[in-house]
Amino acid sequence: MMLVSVVRFAAYGWINTVYIEPDFHFTYFGFAWVKPFGEIGMYLVFIAMALAAICIMLGFLYRLSTVAFFLLFTYVELLDKTTYLNHYYFVSLVAFILIWLPANRAWSIDAWRSPKRFQATVPRWTIRILQLQLAIVYVYAGIAKINPDWMLEAMPLRMWLPAHSDLPLIGSYFTKTWVAYLFSWFGMVYDLTIPFFLLYRPTRLWAYAAVVVFHVLTWVLFPIGMFPFIMIGATLIFFSPQWHMRWLNRLWPAIWKPEPSIQPTTRFRMPTLGLYGIGLFLVFQLLFPFRYLAYPGELFWTEEGYRFSWRVMLIEKAGYVTFKVKDPATGREGEVWPSDYLTKFQEKQMSTQPDMILEFAHFIAAEYQELGIESPEVRAEAYVTLNGHRSRLLIDPEVDLVKEKDSFAPKTWILPFEKSNAFANSQ
Repeated sequence: MMLVSVVRFAAYGWINTVYIEPDFHFTYFGFAWVKPFGEIGMYLVFIAMALAAICIMLGFLYRLSTVAFFLLFTYVELLDKTTYLNHYYFVSLVAFILIWLPANRAWSIDAWRSPKRFQATVPRWTIRILQLQLAIVYVYAGIAKINPDWMLEAMPLRMWLPAHSDLPLIGSYFTKTWVAYLFSWFGMVYDLTIPFFLLYRPTRLWAYAAVVVFHVLTWVLFPIGMFPFIMIGATLIFFSPQWHMRWLNRLWPAIWKPEPSIQPTTRFRMPTLGLYGIGLFLVFQLLFPFRYLAYPGELFWTEEGYRFSWRVMLIEKAGYVTFKVKDPATGREGEVWPSDYLTKFQEKQMSTQPDMILEFAHFIAAEYQELGIESPEVRAEAYVTLNGHRSRLLIDPEVDLVKEKDSFAPKTWILPFEKSNAFANSQ
């Protein structure tokens, strides 16, 4: 799946449009030092990522390949946060987990080249940790849906579904409000319960059928790339070893298998320190999504603690922002339009996210300093609409953003959000 993803990314020309063409990239807090390598360098990164994915798939130089893929994929993910997607984060986490697992002890070139490394069994936790990682994605996505907009207003599905009314057979239903509510509540219940139905053998097959239907429908309705297929494929980890072996023997009956006389020289055993590390990793995964509780205000408005918390397709946010630059020495003031510096996609993402607005304000200040203005002041006027509510100011337009620094502390210059019934009244 990662090989297909990398090839797809290159085929659409996104390596160039996302990482090479832009003059400015929005960085994650603490990772401003991560920079693109340039045109040749970025293409080499994606070629190396594709090769690493092939090697993992074949079980060739497995440990080196998993480390390489994790580092390369995470590096690309950190280059520009306008491209953030939950499933990119998920891929990085799974790639990190795979580094520590004995996935090359069977059905691999590594085991074929060194038969004594073959193992017919692995510790149960090596399977459970992948199942738990998937369960975290599902359950936390379900918890995130327990909010008034999703449950009581069927938002943003009430805005999104009518756009697909031209679909054959089912399209006409998407204009009906009750369908938006049905999808919203079903999505919440599905996310909260599906891991448990997958773990329970009598319901596993039916649960997996629901996984396929749910994600295929999601893929048809919404432009979320490879995520549905990643989840459909990864969820197979819930099936028993016997189920997998039965299918593998049917699909590749002539594949190499070790002679019965070959006995492994070593059993896979994770060092105690490594097990503690895995435990801390899982505790972090369980707690980190709840960091939003430390911030005041409406999460969907401020987005403080929003990323990396499995909040999948919960909001419809749109807006525009203009920046005003003032020379304090002369009092002269002028406007700056983001489109002069950013791609359309970058501008769209930045216009509704306060931390990106702050970062871009600092970039503008640096640009004007190079033009000879010693201490430019930069203010932003950002109007944003959230889930159909009327457009309003996102941040305080009187605050000089150059004096504000990004951190994990609450951003006091974000204006509070007050809900309106604009969307409901328009219906």
